Amino acid sequence: MSQAPSSSAINPHNAASTSTAQSVLRTPSQVLIHPVALFSILDHYLRRTDDQGRVIGTLLGTRTDGDTIEVHTAFAMLHTETSEQVAVDAEYLKVMYDLCHKVNPREVIVGWYSTGSTLNTYSALIHNFYSQETNPYPAIHVALNTGTEENEEPGVKAYVSSSAAGAPKPEDAIFVPVPVELRFHEAERSGLDLLIKATSSPTLTTTQPVTDLELLESSLKTLMDMLDRVLAYVRAVLAGEKKGDAAVGRYLMDTLGTSTDDLEKGGFNSSLQDMLMVTYLANLVRSQAEVSARLALISM
Repeated sequence: MSQAPSSSAINPHNAASTSTAQSVLRTPSQVLIHPVALFSILDHYLRRTDDQGRVIGTLLGTRTDGDTIEVHTAFAMLHTETSEQVAVDAEYLKVMYDLCHKVNPREVIVGWYSTGSTLNTYSALIHNFYSQETNPYPAIHVALNTGTEENEEPGVKAYVSSSAAGAPKPEDAIFVPVPVELRFHEAERSGLDLLIKATSSPTLTTTQPVTDLELLESSLKTLMDMLDRVLAYVRAVLAGEKKGDAAVGRYLMDTLGTSTDDLEKGGFNSSLQDMLMVTYLANLVRSQAEVSARLALISM
């Protein structure tokens, strides 16, 4: 176990070199978090012991465009925190990272997470510890507020550490907020929609995954609603009821085509026809399957 009293860093010998090396690199301007990482943090929080005020863990991800960090996964860390000291199991971190790195070699340690909104001296010490793991890149800290504490609003915040002027000790560092955004792939959308569907209804305790046909139907309804809103906006602008926005107009022209002929001949109309054909064929196959099933029951 690597221990640190409240007046010293977890590893004070490398603190100065870490901060010097990281000052040369750009501070991350954005943090993108995938749902899998958030679910891992919440699962860790739900499995905590009664005497744990907060839980911490390691964030794994990639760095894109130089100053954007994308967090893909996370794993829990063993740590103890009292009024006198904080301890982090560095050996456990090494073993877990080696296992995760074998599964996905592209993911590296980008920082750490904690639950709750507390940012204190111990947070600065832990952050300095992870800064040595991400060196020469700066580490990020993601704070997940679960909403269970008093006067705490649920949400996710991201920070980077910055040394205060005239304060060489790591525990005197300050946390600077960084914009954070939830990012998910199309393959993860169905799972998120399923969770949202279960939480939106207070009486719904279980729900089933949607089929491809139901997902297509939902996408078509969403597309129709968006087209209705766009059509209402365009008609209001043409009638003089609303002042038009040149940026919105250019975006619509680029999306739908520069003219009516482009809209009729372009990919939008072709894609819509393809989607309608797929819907028709799916309904036809489903009808044939139902007829075959009923004929099989009659013949028994």
